[in-house]
Amino acid sequence: MRRWRRVREEGGADALRRRPATGRPPKLDDAQVERVRAALEQGARAHGFEADLWTLERVGLVVERVTGVALSKASVWRLLTGRLGWSLRRPERRAVERDESEIARWIAHEWLRIKRGR
Repeated sequence: MRRWRRVREEGGADALRRRPATGRPPKLDDAQVERVRAALEQGARAHGFEADLWTLERVGLVVERVTGVALSKASVWRLLTGRLGWSLRRPERRAVERDESEIARWIAHEWLRIKRGR
């Protein structure tokens, strides 16, 4: 309390206002982040990857190609989740041959028969 009082007496009410957090400035400016966003929205295949799936390593490579700035995996994660607002999504593992109507038929007929013990 004494420190706040002294600050107020020396600098007035403006001296008590919040200041932005200090720290290392981000490696990518807003324009670079938007270029990265546009590149990532094209999909992984557009950048020469076999599957259309993003990993931290792949995103890091694209960031370096687009901006010339190399980022660590942790920095790529912060870029994706913090500045771009993306979240982790894992692809569902489903067989290509999956037949929903056949599954429903099996559950309705075969599973009930097995469950009843007949």
